[in-house]
Amino acid sequence: MDKTKPELIYENTFPAIFIRRNNRFTAEVMVGDEQKTVHIKNTGRLEELLIPKAKVTLQKSGNPERKTEYDLISVYRPRFKWINVDSLAPNKLIRQHLETIYDVVKPEYTYGDSRFDFYMERDGERYLTEVKGCTLAYDQKTGIGYFPDAPTERGIKHLNELAKAVKDGYHCSIEFVIQMNGIHLVFPNNKTQPEFGRALVAAAKAGVEIIYHGCHVEADSIKITGVTLDTGRYRNAR
Repeated sequence: MDKTKPELIYENTFPAIFIRRNNRFTAEVMVGDEQKTVHIKNTGRLEELLIPKAKVTLQKSGNPERKTEYDLISVYRPRFKWINVDSLAPNKLIRQHLETIYDVVKPEYTYGDSRFDFYMERDGERYLTEVKGCTLAYDQKTGIGYFPDAPTERGIKHLNELAKAVKDGYHCSIEFVIQMNGIHLVFPNNKTQPEFGRALVAAAKAGVEIIYHGCHVEADSIKITGVTLDTGRYRNAR
C-alpha cells in the first residue's frame, strides 16, 4: 500500500494583502502596488479570516478568458499561521487518500436524493463518503475546529441520506479535512446551526463513521498529516 501522505502544492503563487470582500465570489487585494479583483475559492462566510490587511496567497490562473486573473487560496492569521481556503482542496486530498485503499473510487455518486462526493468498493463491499472542509477555529490550544461556519441544509440532508444508506448495506462516513494547522478535532458549530449537530449525532448512531483529517498548511501547500476516527463520542451522546 502507498503510504505517501496526500498533498496539494500550488504553482504560480503570489503574496497579496486583503482589502475587502465584494461578494461571495470576489475580493479586492493589493498585489504589490496594484489593486486587483480576485476570485475567492470558497463561498463560505470566512468572516474570521478575510479581514482588512490580512496576508493572503494568490494563484495565477492560466486561463486568459477568465474575468479574474487570480484565485485566493490561503490566508495568514497569527494564531494558526496559514489557513487554506480552497474549497476544492478537501476533495482532491481525500481522493488521493481513497485511491490508496479502495479498489474502485467514483466521485459525484448519486444515491437517493443526494449526490455524494465518493463511492468506493473494496472486497465486494460498497462505501459512500461525504467530504467537508473545516476552516473555523477560535483557539489553536484547544485543537478544536467547528463546522459549519454558515447554515448548511445540504450538509444536514447528506447526513440523513448517509444514515439511510447504512440500512441499505453501505459503509458510510463523513470526512472532515481540517484546512489549518494545530487543529485535530471538529465539533458541530451549534451556535450557528444546532440542527447540524443533532443530525451528526443521529447519523453516527445509525452507523455513519465520523473521520477527521488533520493537515499541515503553508502559503502554497496543504498536506494531510493524520487521521482520527471520532465516531464513538457521537454514538455515546445523549
